[in-house]
Amino acid sequence: MAFVRGALPAPPARVLEIGAGKGEVAQALGDAGYAMTAVDPAAEPGGIVMPCSLLETKGSFDVAVAVVSLHHVDPLEESCAHLATLLPAGAPVVIDELDIDRYDERAMRWWHSQRQALGLGTDEHDHGPLEILDHMRAHIHPLEAVCAALRPYFEVGQPVRGPYLHRWELRPSLYQAEVDLIAAGLLPAVGARLIATRSSPASD
Repeated sequence: MAFVRGALPAPPARVLEIGAGKGEVAQALGDAGYAMTAVDPAAEPGGIVMPCSLLETKGSFDVAVAVVSLHHVDPLEESCAHLATLLPAGAPVVIDELDIDRYDERAMRWWHSQRQALGLGTDEHDHGPLEILDHMRAHIHPLEAVCAALRPYFEVGQPVRGPYLHRWELRPSLYQAEVDLIAAGLLPAVGARLIATRSSPASD
């Protein structure tokens, strides 16, 4: 959340949140004075998050926020092209993502063992760690694919790599353990944060 807030213009900027889930980020930004529009195709009607896809979103915004969501967006290229129509030149897209291309056996075995240690296993995760990874790779856009879909319309900044596994159905208290293992070369940095800035429409 600190990364997102630090990258936003001052309130009451108009913010589009893409893939807002249950609306926690949207609620926090709305409470901070931002004019929020939050969308997610899986949202329930009547809540803070509108049940629509990025491709169906209408309006004009000063900034867009995508917290661990663009890897799920389909159709990716068409949706990124539509996003460009919602933002003026110079507007940022604040992106907090995972990069499935960086996941490997070490990452999955560590994550899987932490879930077991915390007693968090569910039927969904009764499969082995490598089976889960194969399933993810079949359904998630790699970060480079997301960046490639944005580049015709946005200046895409270099991703800052960092920890993410502790955020994926684990516990925030595992953050430092993951950081230390990355620093020791024992885990890959599977998280990425970056900003894409809307190019001049004349350059599209």
